[in-house]
Amino acid sequence: MSRTLDPAVLADSRQRLIQAAADAFREEGYRASIDRIAERAGVARQTVYNHFPSKEDLFSEVARIAADTILVSLDSDEGGLRERLVRFAMAFRQRLLGDAGLAMFRTLSAEVPRFPALGQAFFDKGPRQTLDKLTAFLAGAMRNGHLRDDDPAFAAETLIGMLCGIEHTRRLFCMSARASDPDEARVTKIIDCFLGAFAAQEQQP
Repeated sequence: MSRTLDPAVLADSRQRLIQAAADAFREEGYRASIDRIAERAGVARQTVYNHFPSKEDLFSEVARIAADTILVSLDSDEGGLRERLVRFAMAFRQRLLGDAGLAMFRTLSAEVPRFPALGQAFFDKGPRQTLDKLTAFLAGAMRNGHLRDDDPAFAAETLIGMLCGIEHTRRLFCMSARASDPDEARVTKIIDCFLGAFAAQEQQP
């Protein structure tokens, strides 16, 4: 007679597998073996395939969760425009320029030519959603007269570029300090530059 496993046990082993796979892919890239991942998770090789039919499926799930972790929203309505943008910018940089974000970016960049659908799915789930949320937020600020009337999508892409820019490239090549202690002064300077560039035009008397 077959034995039915406790759903809580299944969920726990799945979570441990995903975490082990994320660590392995960050350290070794896609070449990380299923045996190595199973060993790190403390499960049998067959357990991996019980949850994920293939290594590609496991990698896709890790990428999906990674996309969730870099999704940054502006849902909180506490504070004024500048304060909310500073909070957004700090969270965005922590996630994008942090060690985990950079490691996943390196891994995905290497594997996307082989798995283009995975790259598209990752972009749609994380970066695109963040960009869409920022665009909607800036569109509202323009309607309310807090920013000048302009293309909100262009404004959002401009701000994202200012927050990443050359610093993302430096950190990808390990040429600067860790991102665990974000430079708040730099962030506020970027936001102030952005607000100056898109400042609402004063109405003529």
